[in-house]
Amino acid sequence: MTEAHPGTGGLDDGVEYGSTTVIIPTFNEAENIRELLSQLAACLPAEGGYEVRFVDDSTDDTPAVVEEAAGACPFPVTVMHREVAEGGLSGAVVEGMKAATSDWIVVMDGDLQHPPSLVRELVATGHRTGAELVVASRYAGGGSNSGLSGGYRVAVSRGSTLLAKSLFPSALRGISDPMSGFFAIRRDLVHSRADVLRPLGYKILLELAVRCRPGTVAEVPFVFQERFGGDSKSTVREGLRFLTHLTSLRTAAHAARMVAFGLIGLTGFLPNLGVLALLTGLGMHYVPAEIVANQFGVLWNFVLVDLLLFRDRRGHRSRVNRLGRFALLANADLVLRVPLIALLVQGAHMAVLPATAVGLLATFVLRFVATEVLVYLPWRGKARQQVRAAARQRETTP
Repeated sequence: MTEAHPGTGGLDDGVEYGSTTVIIPTFNEAENIRELLSQLAACLPAEGGYEVRFVDDSTDDTPAVVEEAAGACPFPVTVMHREVAEGGLSGAVVEGMKAATSDWIVVMDGDLQHPPSLVRELVATGHRTGAELVVASRYAGGGSNSGLSGGYRVAVSRGSTLLAKSLFPSALRGISDPMSGFFAIRRDLVHSRADVLRPLGYKILLELAVRCRPGTVAEVPFVFQERFGGDSKSTVREGLRFLTHLTSLRTAAHAARMVAFGLIGLTGFLPNLGVLALLTGLGMHYVPAEIVANQFGVLWNFVLVDLLLFRDRRGHRSRVNRLGRFALLANADLVLRVPLIALLVQGAHMAVLPATAVGLLATFVLRFVATEVLVYLPWRGKARQQVRAAARQRETTP
């Protein structure tokens, strides 16, 4: 990835940059819609090939307000309301991107913290530099995050940026503000990689930069504005989703996922030993106490593995089914490990500690592979059933 340093001078109104779809994900932004569309109408030319597409997850009257305000706009305005907000605001953006047919896609928030006057500059910068991704950055020279309310949000924003850049130094090279929700991207890049996108939460730029890997990135500085109306969507829950998203991205590679699987397994000793101490303290014999305590460790590990490592594969089986299979494999680990250690000690004449280490490593690798294959990969019979069902549907569709 190479970094471009565009100028931020005035635009040449006589230059055409191709068609552009402005995607605005919304959740209860009815107070902001009229002003947002008014400002967009003031800065986007009627004949410039622009369209605005709202992808809405609201529980208020945001879709109705969009439809009412759209009549005063010189460009097409559409609203796609989702009954199920899958993937959060990032999921909404991806749905809008998949439906877009323009040359460029611009993503921005619906609360006017992203200045609409910068939309054309983002696309113009991409055209001028040949960049596939143009990020509106609060941290590039001349930019500012002054619209963030309070020192806490500023600290969270800075901390999230540092964390993301430290985890993905290559993918985020040239992007000073990977947490930005305001950017332009070439549609061909998104559509060529749409099958690998796994959006979660509201940091869609991070998802696109890591999974789509744009070849050239440019930045345009901007001043982050105060919210025009409504309430901020930045909550503790969204923060946790962001951390989950980071983990999912970082463990996408097989080797990284195996390492994370092992680290999660180590944390399982905490509930295991805690319950063991409690049960033996209450007078239970250590053998049944060990068995019961191990199940708490298994449950702990399952929750973390299911949430962090295989989130995108959970739809193949029910939660109960996944838990049952995971628990079976975890307990089978004990059954396999003891005979293997005995074989190494007695048959190969290894010392107990090295034999134990080899046993732990071998059963760990087997358990990781078995977990992927038997718990989180789709059942082939189910896949065949789905193919047959799709074929029958095509035959009966006029």
